[in-house]
Amino acid sequence: MHVESLDAPEELRRLARREANGRVAVRLLAVAAAMEHKTAPQVAQELGVARRTVQDWVRWYNDGGVEELRDAGGRGRKPTLDSDEQQRLKARLDAGPRPDADGGVCTLRGRDVQRILAAEFGKVRCLSSVYELLHAIGYNDLVPRPKHPDGASAAEQDAFKKTHPG
Repeated sequence: MHVESLDAPEELRRLARREANGRVAVRLLAVAAAMEHKTAPQVAQELGVARRTVQDWVRWYNDGGVEELRDAGGRGRKPTLDSDEQQRLKARLDAGPRPDADGGVCTLRGRDVQRILAAEFGKVRCLSSVYELLHAIGYNDLVPRPKHPDGASAAEQDAFKKTHPG
C-alpha cells in the first residue's frame, strides 16, 4: 500500500493524541501505521476496522493530507424548520387557534399543528415528527384541558361537584 510522505508517522501520532474527534484520530493512526510498511489487513486488524476502510483512509490522505481525513459537514438529518421558520411557528402557536382557519377549536392539537405545517410552511410531516418538532422548540404536549369561553362559573362547578356521583 503506497502512502505519500506528506508528514512523518510520529507527527501523525502526535496529531492523533491531540485530536478531539475520535474517528479522525483513528484515521491518523491508520495512516501512520501504513507509512511504517504495515499492510492494510494488519492495520485493519489492529484498529478493528475493515481492510477496505484502511485503504480508503490512505487514499484520502494521499489526495489531500491530514485535512482530507477530517469529517465533512452535512451528516445527520436536516431540521424540519430553519430557525426563522421555527420562530414563525412559535408565534403562530402562541397566538392560539384562529376561528377562521382552525375549525373553531379552543386549543391546537398535534393534528392541527400538522395541518398548519403543511398549509403555512409547506412541510408535510407524520404526527410523531410533529410532536418531536414541538418538543425540540420548547413546547410540551401535556397541557391542562382548556376551558370553554362560555363555561360554567365557579359556583356552578362547585354545585356540580357536590351533586355528581363520580
